[in-house]
Amino acid sequence: MAILSKDEAQTILKKVLSFSTADECTVYLNGRTNGNVRYARNNVSTSGTTDNVSLAVESRFGKRSGTATCNQFDDATLRRCVQRAEEIAKLAPEDPEYMPLLGPQQYLTPVSAVASTASISPDFRAQAAADSIALCQVRKLTAAGYLEDGSNFQAMRNSKGLEAYQQSTRLDFSVTVRTADGTGSGYAVADFTDSSKFNAKALTQIAADKAAGSVNAKAMEPGKYTVILEPAALVSDEGLLNRLMYALDAREADEGRSFLSKKGGGNKLGQKLFDERVTIYSDPLNPEAPGNIFDGDGLPVKRMNWIEKGVMKNLYYSRFWAQKSNAQATAFPSNFIMTGGTQSTQDLIKSTAKGILVTRLWYIRDVDPQTLLVTGLTRDGTFYIENGKIKHPVKNFRFNESPVIMLNNIEAIGKPVRLGGNLVPPLKIRDFTFTSLSDAV
Repeated sequence: MAILSKDEAQTILKKVLSFSTADECTVYLNGRTNGNVRYARNNVSTSGTTDNVSLAVESRFGKRSGTATCNQFDDATLRRCVQRAEEIAKLAPEDPEYMPLLGPQQYLTPVSAVASTASISPDFRAQAAADSIALCQVRKLTAAGYLEDGSNFQAMRNSKGLEAYQQSTRLDFSVTVRTADGTGSGYAVADFTDSSKFNAKALTQIAADKAAGSVNAKAMEPGKYTVILEPAALVSDEGLLNRLMYALDAREADEGRSFLSKKGGGNKLGQKLFDERVTIYSDPLNPEAPGNIFDGDGLPVKRMNWIEKGVMKNLYYSRFWAQKSNAQATAFPSNFIMTGGTQSTQDLIKSTAKGILVTRLWYIRDVDPQTLLVTGLTRDGTFYIENGKIKHPVKNFRFNESPVIMLNNIEAIGKPVRLGGNLVPPLKIRDFTFTSLSDAV
């Protein structure tokens, strides 16, 4: 019963609410089916499938709340789950930031679930792994990859009449390719709602080319360089753009804890903080990267411009902080879209006299939250560009950079591609700061 229809899910939720004696009650029901295959050293190491459905009951008495969970759905278990939530609520302290439950809401209807992805079989996963491994074996390279696919649904209902449901599918794939001596490494990553767009061979070819091309890397002096950051360098491993989006919180800004804090109090909403070519928005209805349509409170997620032509247009306001600030509450989105041009990464390379191509960043850690300064390392393919061509691989660097500074040093923006459920373009950035070398591949 891992994936329930809207009617099936709401039938269970209605029953659970009928057992409640609390002042307010919200019930959440989530289910998923996942399949995966993992391979390393050109051999499959693990594969399998999982499925689960879980229910959470939040009961409230006044400003006190308690939550209990279960994953069995007979009446006796559901009653015990509700009773346990109510017992916990009566023992809990009052919440100083209590907000009453929302009533009925209107939600968008994206195409977030595709039947072909929901029906992926073990044979499909095995063939993808075989294609990836075979390509590397022919070139005497070694592949390590992971493919995971799945379907899930989210449903909620509360005692105020709110009712929400969404189903979605997703396929995630990543592959690292190494040379036989381990001195060259390449990487490729992609994700899709519709599995028919997935091509394991094409992605592995990208990683294999980078691996073969990164042998005998030369050391370059640390310093400020023009860089071309591929999308994987911007969003994977909680990358630079992810950190920027997570930092758009009004409360943190108003309380003086973020780069959006204004001296003397308040925030920088409405100010131009980035290059005028920077526009970032979220949209659950985007056909290439559909997103969630409601948050944990049941607040609808709608299209929202966060940064428009370099200007901060909106911040994330929780319901509590919105009430306190006399502002409109905003549901935090599950995706973001950065607009761009038509140039590919190769086009950006051709237009570069001198620079460095960065495939991927990793081990990213915060240095200064109030400027969003972070540090991390390049990996899996870093190359020196001269006169519009890749001249040779270079040893990896440690970097210290802030996405705020980065988005003020833009030279060119490429064509957005999907990654991490978002749409992100490759970026050509001037004066990107590399602070030291790393011997790691």
